[in-house]
Amino acid sequence: MADGNGRTMNDFGHVLVTGGAGYVGAVLVPRLLVEGYRVTVLDLYLYGNDVLKGVAGHPGLTEIKGDLRDRALVARALTGVDAVVHLACISNDPSFELDPALGRSINYDALVDLVRLSRDAGVKRFVYASSSSVYGIKDDPNVTEDLPLQPLTDYSKYKALGEQVVLDARAPGFATFIVRPATVCGYSPRLRLDLTVNILTHHAVDKRRITVFGGDQMRPNIHIQDMVDFYVQALRWPTERIDGKVYNAGYHNYRVRDIAEVVRGVVGPDVEIAATPTDDNRSYHISSERLRRDLGFEARRGIEDAVRDLAAAFDAGLVPDAATDNRYYNIRTMKQVDLH
Repeated sequence: MADGNGRTMNDFGHVLVTGGAGYVGAVLVPRLLVEGYRVTVLDLYLYGNDVLKGVAGHPGLTEIKGDLRDRALVARALTGVDAVVHLACISNDPSFELDPALGRSINYDALVDLVRLSRDAGVKRFVYASSSSVYGIKDDPNVTEDLPLQPLTDYSKYKALGEQVVLDARAPGFATFIVRPATVCGYSPRLRLDLTVNILTHHAVDKRRITVFGGDQMRPNIHIQDMVDFYVQALRWPTERIDGKVYNAGYHNYRVRDIAEVVRGVVGPDVEIAATPTDDNRSYHISSERLRRDLGFEARRGIEDAVRDLAAAFDAGLVPDAATDNRYYNIRTMKQVDLH
């Protein structure tokens, strides 16, 4: 159907975004509201209660501060919901490794309950954010969806196991859709400065010096606004085109040293780039050709755009105390909070 502005929409008027106050969620939720959806956010708000202040009080927004592992709370959050975009998780290897049992309870056990409760609540579509890390290290020049999953860490292992949970739950009227994003980059009101492009941009702006560990490793990236575009489209594509499907989303495959050069090109020629050896030689090249071919989705922004957005945010004072405030760094925040 079409809304009053001529936009083509599916019949998902009400969307639950778990992790809606996270890095991607803080950009996605305002966008969904603009697109005319009612949105419920379920999040612990570990990175600040004001992440969504730009849309606070919006009549279409319901914010629920709580734990995804609280089944009764999740059931209430699902009331009247048509679609779920599941972003909430312990979201990187170091944070997961701080407490593997906690990581499993949130990234896997809670997902099992969320999927079951969603289906019981009459949710029509469930979109699951997995990770391109589920492939492990591949020698293939292009990592496609046909390659076997070989997760190397507990974080990526439970992301892969979560995919199977979601796929196994498919049923008539309950469509599932899985995306394996590359590393997201760019500015968000809930900014992360522990991601490659974002880290290098911060150091270039703040120190006028970038340290590259290794440099030859390939790293796939996707601009945060393109990731948000994907999730919006994930609510619009016809069910028969996406049900049970799994897609990579990682368009910009750069060597780390080349990312540093892009950052210097945007921030200024005076930025020094220093290389140092590393034991982390993980390198992979994610292919998103299937997503383009099957669904016509392509990224519209590049790493340069992410760097420009970040540099502008630093210059505008939108990232106060960038080097010292724990909220920009997942591992620091996880060490600080008493989550168990």
